[in-house]
Amino acid sequence: MSIDIARAYLEKFGVADRIMEFDVSSATVDLAAAAVGVEGARICKTLSFKLKDGTGILIQMAGDAKIDNKKYKDKFGEKAKMLSPEEVPQYTNHEIGGVCAFGVTREDVRIYCDDSMKRFEMVYPACGSDNSAIGLTLDELFEFSGAIAWIDVTKLPEAE
Repeated sequence: MSIDIARAYLEKFGVADRIMEFDVSSATVDLAAAAVGVEGARICKTLSFKLKDGTGILIQMAGDAKIDNKKYKDKFGEKAKMLSPEEVPQYTNHEIGGVCAFGVTREDVRIYCDDSMKRFEMVYPACGSDNSAIGLTLDELFEFSGAIAWIDVTKLPEAE
């Protein structure tokens, strides 16, 4: 199970005991926000993309943020192309609804944190299942996820 992959991975950082498992689904931002008890913007959603050369890109962003296609193209040099539902577990080790950067083992996957989360001290990413989350500070998220950079590739609702 994917949550076991995330749990074993987070165990290395001594925080696996902070994983929350819910009796309800947390597969979407709204469901996760209700389960955790926070506003949706504080949910850290992880979107997965693929570059033309096959490199995987995981972008961790605030729950209310959306990819800004122009910013994405400026950063990565090509149009955003999301992974197909079949490709997501191949690249991330997790199914849609529980995608996170914890336990990604492919060397051709690059992980980023988006600036949209910098409004918050703590965010709540999934932990490999559609009914889990963990509260992490931004520094913890960056370190534990193996992120390589903070980037700005999103837009917030008020900026649309």
